[in-house]
Amino acid sequence: MRNVISSPQSAGFTVRAILATNIVMLREQKEWSQEMLGFECGLHRTFIAHVERQARNISIDNIEKIATALGVEPYQLLKST
Repeated sequence: MRNVISSPQSAGFTVRAILATNIVMLREQKEWSQEMLGFECGLHRTFIAHVERQARNISIDNIEKIATALGVEPYQLLKST
């Protein structure tokens, strides 16, 4: 019998959804608008909105920019709670 590691997708949610949820949660904890987060990380407000709505794919570089602006390590944006 093989060990099977369950993935977020097999549990009914995606990494994109986890990322979006974590960004929204951390942004709201700071009481920042999408515009403020965009300003802090050098990305456009509409890009932030698309990522939060899971409508846009995002690069590792932009995950790092957002994490830095929010004061967390990049892996924390991808960690399911």
